[in-house]
Amino acid sequence: MPTLPTPPEGHFDGRTHRFPLRVYFDDTDAGGVVYHANYLRWFERGRSELIRSLGLDQPGAIAGGQGAYAVTEMNIRYLRPARLGDAVTVETRMTELRAASWRVEQRALRGSEVLAEASVRIGFVAPDGRPARHPAGWHGKLQTVLAPEGIA
Repeated sequence: MPTLPTPPEGHFDGRTHRFPLRVYFDDTDAGGVVYHANYLRWFERGRSELIRSLGLDQPGAIAGGQGAYAVTEMNIRYLRPARLGDAVTVETRMTELRAASWRVEQRALRGSEVLAEASVRIGFVAPDGRPARHPAGWHGKLQTVLAPEGIA
């Protein structure tokens, strides 16, 4: 049986996670420019792959009734348009870590050109929707990628 390819996972460069993607037709409007909401999807994928690469089992936490991460705040700035066929890299860097939340800075780049940047707060919420502490062991794993200037 042939070896099947795996989805892109990205990688860490120091404490910054980099996730590669390509702009496809369904990401764009009729003019071939990326629709603004797709940057939100790309940033979500970057955060999700950062979490996965740290060995944090989000599906298991949901299935086990612990809860899930939810975006509680996002500020985004669009600087340049991405276009059909572009190779884009999403960079994610954690800048703050608390008992039940964390903050990241994210950028979408085409080469060294910044296309969009966002500041995002993510909170862990219990199944009833209330804030909850990170599951056991998660805080320590997240702390391993906290940017040095974010260490209090």
